[in-house]
Amino acid sequence: MIEPSSHAPGDDVKAVVLAAGPGRRLGPLTRELPKTLLPLGDSGTILDLVLANVASVGVEEVAVVTGFAAGRVDELVPELEQRHGLRVRPIFNDRAEEWNNAHSLWLAREAFADGAILVNGDTVHPASVETVLLADESDGLVLAVDSSKAPGDEAMKVSLGENGALERIGKELDEADGEYIGVARIDQAAATPLADALEATWRRDPFLYYEDGFQELLERGESVRTAPIGSVDWVEVDDDTDLARAREIAWRY
Repeated sequence: MIEPSSHAPGDDVKAVVLAAGPGRRLGPLTRELPKTLLPLGDSGTILDLVLANVASVGVEEVAVVTGFAAGRVDELVPELEQRHGLRVRPIFNDRAEEWNNAHSLWLAREAFADGAILVNGDTVHPASVETVLLADESDGLVLAVDSSKAPGDEAMKVSLGENGALERIGKELDEADGEYIGVARIDQAAATPLADALEATWRRDPFLYYEDGFQELLERGESVRTAPIGSVDWVEVDDDTDLARAREIAWRY
């Protein structure tokens, strides 16, 4: 079982950014470019915003899992490090265009072994989300959840129990208490159980999401907590409509 641990603001915490997928629904915009490098305006790219967020809460080292068009991220590493005051380490996933992201997160298991903030590389959100996660007093694995609006059909839905304990997670849920937004805190004590659950998940079916690994963790008897992010503007960029929304709200951050 996961032993108690905690992260308070100011602790030495790392980050893992998942940015390996091809982003096919964005058409020609991502024909040769990973969607995390799509520009948002004056704030730079989606990846710039993600890195600025984690840097603002004290993160100093970031592992970025790359795959599709990985070289485009690799060539920017020195510039990203200088701009955001971070150490950036790419982790290449050679199956990113074939498999889903449970395998991507498992590849980063050494990067989150001592604890980390996990961020999807296509999620545009304010740094208040990371602040909420670091301030949350729960131990283990803590997911940022939007419970302020009804989740859509494609949302990664969550069903919650007492005191925000996660009971189920998945896109297929008929009833939900909110939506996981693609940002989480992995405490050190949760790292090995999560890595084991992720490995079991992608070996069972390489097309599963890393959130299926969270469900696997639950089914092994581990607890997963959630932290409500409040009413904030955020978007997961999957298509042109999402990108337009991301560009509309990014200037506020």
